[in-house]
Amino acid sequence: MKNLLPDPVPGFDQPIAVLKHCHDRIRKQLNTLHKLLTHLPVSGTDLDAKQAANAVMKYFNQAAGNHHADEEQDLLPMLQATARGDDAALLHALLPDILREHGEMEALWQALDRQLHEIASGTSAQLSADDVARFSALYLAHMKKEESHIAPMAKRLFSDAQMAQLGDAMRARRNVQ
Repeated sequence: MKNLLPDPVPGFDQPIAVLKHCHDRIRKQLNTLHKLLTHLPVSGTDLDAKQAANAVMKYFNQAAGNHHADEEQDLLPMLQATARGDDAALLHALLPDILREHGEMEALWQALDRQLHEIASGTSAQLSADDVARFSALYLAHMKKEESHIAPMAKRLFSDAQMAQLGDAMRARRNVQ
């Protein structure tokens, strides 16, 4: 039976858990993109396809930008200010790739966004399997890197005050009281 109750969303008092929750939502949206690849040739731009395209666009045009800003404007600079020794060296090695990947994901998203707009409007049933594959592969590898290195480092190094500062910045970015 399908779970009708959504997974609980962590509060901003647990900012690293919020970032992980965002990753889980990204994985769901990537899965939807893959489902669209098999759905469109059979059913075209039916209501399900249009709704799926709209849901993916809504996520990547709104929430994903906030997520990247959380990392670029708050999490990573806070880690840079806090990390020492091996942590600082690892962060120094990872940071250029993480930032470059954010830019690459945005560029790949622009191509997918155009295709999804056409699907949502019913004017095209074309979705590039290559674009979906590149976007998904990059995002999945990127999230693995962050979940394997960045999140554990933040959990280990940040004080309660730093976690609160990060959570407050994330909350403010989303205009959540």
